[in-house]
Amino acid sequence: MAEEPDKRRQRRQRVLKGAAIINGINNSEISCTIKNQNSGGAELTVPVEAMVPERFVLYVPTDGVAYQSVLRWRRNDRIGVQFTGTLPKPRLHYG
Repeated sequence: MAEEPDKRRQRRQRVLKGAAIINGINNSEISCTIKNQNSGGAELTVPVEAMVPERFVLYVPTDGVAYQSVLRWRRNDRIGVQFTGTLPKPRLHYG
């Protein structure tokens, strides 16, 4: 039996980092956890009831980086995001 090929260009490394999804439209913030990550994207755990926009900024305080992100998939409390660029640390963020 052949294994199903992984669609990602590079494997994601398992991590456990706190992060925040920042939606600039209404300046809302959703706390989340990064489960795995590579330079092109990440898998996050978010509250099931969270309304995650299609495009947002993912701020990772431990990295000091704000990733411009696009939502690629969602299954219950897990989402997959693709990074499309980086931004300076958000001015209003406490981290």
